Amino acid sequence: MALFDLPLDELRAYRSESAAPEDFDAFWAETLQEAREFDLDARFEPVDTGLSTVRVYDVTFAGFGGHPVKGWLRLPADATGPLPLIVEFVGYGGGRGLPHEHLLWASSGRAHFTMDTRGQGSVWGGGGGTADPVGGAPAYPGFMTRGIDAPGNYYYRRVFTDAVRAVEAARSHPLADASRTVAVGASQGGGVTLAVGGLVPGLVAVAPDVPFLCDFPRATTLTDRHPYREIGLYLRTHRGRTEDALRTLSYFDGVHFAARGTAPALFSAALEDQTCPPSTVFAAFNAWGGDDKSIEVYDFNDHEGGGPHHEAAKLRWVRTYA
Repeated sequence: MALFDLPLDELRAYRSESAAPEDFDAFWAETLQEAREFDLDARFEPVDTGLSTVRVYDVTFAGFGGHPVKGWLRLPADATGPLPLIVEFVGYGGGRGLPHEHLLWASSGRAHFTMDTRGQGSVWGGGGGTADPVGGAPAYPGFMTRGIDAPGNYYYRRVFTDAVRAVEAARSHPLADASRTVAVGASQGGGVTLAVGGLVPGLVAVAPDVPFLCDFPRATTLTDRHPYREIGLYLRTHRGRTEDALRTLSYFDGVHFAARGTAPALFSAALEDQTCPPSTVFAAFNAWGGDDKSIEVYDFNDHEGGGPHHEAAKLRWVRTYA
């Protein structure tokens, strides 16, 4: 599809109309406090992958509700001292994949932790292995409306809490330098990266690519592509629930996490992206609380964004920080 959103000069000035709830910070402080009542219990089990340049560990840690969450930790095979740490979150429907996938960051000499996303890992890639044992109210198939009846029940409350605990788990490994932690992710992973950027202190950088879960009031009315469309299809049946749904979503909007983020940030946006429209990405970028921020714009790309070209840009950029 050709350009369908705001012109680039207007994107650079665009601000979301989404308002953070008055108890946004208290909600998240209480949520994380509850999660930390459970022992993190981070376990790292070596995996025989047949790889000679990278060591891989099968990780389990306690996420939201103390539920077991999986991940991979990849290290350069010859690592002997604390390494800069990259914590990565994955896109919608995907999981942590297989041990030999996602070797870029470990190959660059850094520790690389990939978090599994609870309940997902069954649409693309090598799959996932983390269940979501929490039930919920009636929902449209997918994840966007699970528990949308109330902020405390919403699916992404669990995912974002898992993500904060994932950073804590990855930082606990003796070969990870906790003081040089970078959060990265694309699409849903970019939205989770924004949440981590607003909730976790001491990050040295964040890199959300074409982030999902941003500017819900605009996203849900601008694009008819999934996953945002799940919300509209839910509301098509649950007439009169729009205000309640948007209130729940306001506790999970990347725009509000971005306003609380202070680490150096590299965003990316694609101007033909119908999955995560560029105005919703710019809404988060323009709200980002830190001064050291930049955004790469890919004029004629859809949701694939910058692809391998942007990976190269991130490799260059992250050298400054980790």
